[in-house]
Order: sequence, then structure tokens, then C-alpha cells
Amino acid sequence: MKSLEEKLGYTFRNPALLENALTHSSCANESRGTLQSNERLEFLGDSILGMIVAEHLYRNHPDLPEGELTRTRAALVCEESLVEVAKVLKLGDYLHLGKGEEAGGGRRRPSIQADAVEAVLAAVYLDGGIGSVRSIIQKYILCHEIEGLTSPRDYKTALQELVQRQSGQVLKYRLVGSEGPDHDKRFFVEVDLNGTMIGEGKGHSKKEAEQMAAKTAIQQLSN
Repeated sequence: MKSLEEKLGYTFRNPALLENALTHSSCANESRGTLQSNERLEFLGDSILGMIVAEHLYRNHPDLPEGELTRTRAALVCEESLVEVAKVLKLGDYLHLGKGEEAGGGRRRPSIQADAVEAVLAAVYLDGGIGSVRSIIQKYILCHEIEGLTSPRDYKTALQELVQRQSGQVLKYRLVGSEGPDHDKRFFVEVDLNGTMIGEGKGHSKKEAEQMAAKTAIQQLSN
């Protein structure tokens, strides 16, 4: 784990926290209770990441309206952004996976990599405090702030324009779930094209989740 700590620029006082952050539920399940999955850390890391990014944008962009702040935060903390962080850290090489997940290519699965990034951020926070995790977020996520500020403003409109190139296309957004307390809820949305799911997204509001679903749909249709 020393090489990962070197990439992070942080040395754990309690290495067990980092091990926990890298333990996928598939591995924890196979351990029959001897290991704990990183799901709880992922939950905490998601909130920490969102708060630090939101605070940074609020302090550094006093002229941006709430909608622009929300859109920019979403671009910076979305799964795609976190997967890029995981690639830089080569986080997939360090994950503890169950045999089935390993055989199924879990080390390269975007959702697993993104969740692991959030779990690692939570582990750093618990081990070293807010300053330590803020430094890592600044180094690997907020460095892409300009890209977030200049990314497309409305993915739903962009998706609508894309599918309307052919007549008779029907888009539908569906709320498929939510989790978390009322003050920090996370919503999950799928978008269908002619009855077929083409994208999914999550966000701290239904609108944000729809935008993220539209973004993944655009990427899917553009491949």
C-alpha cells in the first residue's frame, strides 16, 4: 500500500482504514464476516467530497448562481470524474474483490472504481482530518475545475437534440430510487429511449440525477 500512499501524498496512521476502503462487498461477503466492505466509507466519502467541492465553488465563484454551482459540482463529482482519479491512482490494482467479481472484470468496472475513490477519501478524512482530504481533492479533482465550469450547461437539452435527428424518438426519465437522510438525499434516475434504458445517473436532487443520466446517455449514443 506504500505506493498508493505515495500517490495520495498521505501516510495512514491506521492502515486498516485504507484496507477497508479498498474492500469491495464481494470480498467482504466471501470472508463470512471477517472483513467489512467499503460501502459505509463510500457513503461518508460521497458527502465529504460534495461538501468540499461545494464550499470551494461557493468561496471562489461568488458571481455564479445556484444552478451553475450545482451543475459545476455535479460535473466534478460525477462517476466519470472519479473514474479518472482512480485511473491516475491505479486504484483498481489495489482493490480486494471476491472471486466472481474478479473474474468478471471488476477491477475495471467504473462504478466500483468510483465508489472506491469516495471510500478512500473518507478513510483519509477519518485518519487525518478535513485538511488532509481537502488536499487530495484539490490535487485530483478540483484541478479540473475549469473543465467543470466550461462543460455543457444542459445535458438533457443536448440529449434531446441528439435523438431528434431521427423522427419518432421518445425519451423518458424515471426515478428508480433514493437513499440517505432528507438533508443529504441522493437520487437515482434512468433515461429510456423508445423503452430501452440508455443512461443512468445519480445526484443530490432529481434534476441533477437527470442531468447525469442524460450525460451518460450521450456518451453511450456517441460510442
